[in-house]
Amino acid sequence: MSRSLPDTVVTALDRISLEAQRASRTPAFVAGVRRDGRVEWETAIGSADLSDPSVPLDGDTQFPVASNTKTFTAVAIMQLRDEGRLGLEDRIDRHLPEVAHGAVTIRQMLAHVSGMQREPVGDVWDTLVFPDRAQLLDGWNQAARVLPPHRTWHYSNLCYALLGEVIARLDERPWAESIKARLIDPIGLRRTGFALEPPHSAQYFVPPFSDVPVREPVLDKGATDAAGAIVSTLHDMLAWHAFLLDPDSSILSPDTLEEMLVPHIPVDAGWQSAWGLGFQLVRKDDDIWFGHTGGLPGAITGFFSTREPGLSAGVLMNNTSALGPDATAIRLGSYVAQHDPRLPEPWMPGTLEPADLVDLTGRWFSEGMGFTFVIAEGELRARLDRAPDSAPWSRFERDGEDEFRTIAGRERGERLVVHRDANGAVRQLNWATYKFTRDPQPFTALG
Repeated sequence: MSRSLPDTVVTALDRISLEAQRASRTPAFVAGVRRDGRVEWETAIGSADLSDPSVPLDGDTQFPVASNTKTFTAVAIMQLRDEGRLGLEDRIDRHLPEVAHGAVTIRQMLAHVSGMQREPVGDVWDTLVFPDRAQLLDGWNQAARVLPPHRTWHYSNLCYALLGEVIARLDERPWAESIKARLIDPIGLRRTGFALEPPHSAQYFVPPFSDVPVREPVLDKGATDAAGAIVSTLHDMLAWHAFLLDPDSSILSPDTLEEMLVPHIPVDAGWQSAWGLGFQLVRKDDDIWFGHTGGLPGAITGFFSTREPGLSAGVLMNNTSALGPDATAIRLGSYVAQHDPRLPEPWMPGTLEPADLVDLTGRWFSEGMGFTFVIAEGELRARLDRAPDSAPWSRFERDGEDEFRTIAGRERGERLVVHRDANGAVRQLNWATYKFTRDPQPFTALG
């Protein structure tokens, strides 16, 4: 069923964008929302290049996406893990044997919990001179581990630069070639690369006490490319997030993406933001948004998605001091989710009812709480009766005679064991060792 956003929603998104563009005083502002395989709304405000008004500003105009690059680097690391070529608990010196701080692990680096210093040595953001590969490794050896591991979230461009070196070593090709072959080309991101190509934005700094923008330099990030060198467009980055919402299993296992979105450490005291493996996780109302922001001289970007209701939103700006790309992107996406929610899928009748599952269906009780077991799409499923409607059903797959393994939802990974009486009738279930009976019972035996 095709549909478009209501005019009232479009007007609200336009207003949010204009407010954000004005607050950030950014010469160029591009934003969009994608759902169900298409961009449902986009806007372009201002000028891509103040010195050349002929440069178009739209969803195909390139911007440096800066640290959004890290999401590509993280996915490539997870591909290598799935290929059996590294482990998340591997020490970094397993793959880079010449380095100091060898006890730092791949997982710690992905989740920004290694405690390593934020930037490469050499005051790179003062000199704007970034290390080559040899200098990067020498600098890592001189760098400080400023915090104990896993103590707190501490962002580290240095760690992601080293992850790029791990990818290059294992793939035996430069990091950029690996990312292109592994992700950019297979997904079809035709306007994504590592150097700006026309049409592209110019980069600016707008001074706080003047409204006349100053041109910013385009940086050569050297061996730190894996932390922030990708250039892309609104359309390509929304397509990247569409892939992340529903990965092609020939490129990335959906289970691996789910693993990457498990919170590893909170970022703020209010637990509104956390970090997974390569992704920031942000709580907004009842949704969890995952994504990343990016910041380079004259390039501030943010792209975020929520798995339910399956939305992606992004923003690109070209003022160094532009404000809150994460907040703006999530605000745009959340507005669509709240004011034009996705239509529910129609109920569809099943075609398979395995006879050996029928006796397991119905209502069961554990710890005095009711659970409903059903057959859906030919498999056994269960849910706590008092769980909210949004709670996922637990799903089971057979793991032997009268034994099942929970493959999704509550108690994922745990066994469900069926116990029968002398006549073969189902007497009770044990799920994650807890007893389930047809009538509510205490833990102690009755009678």
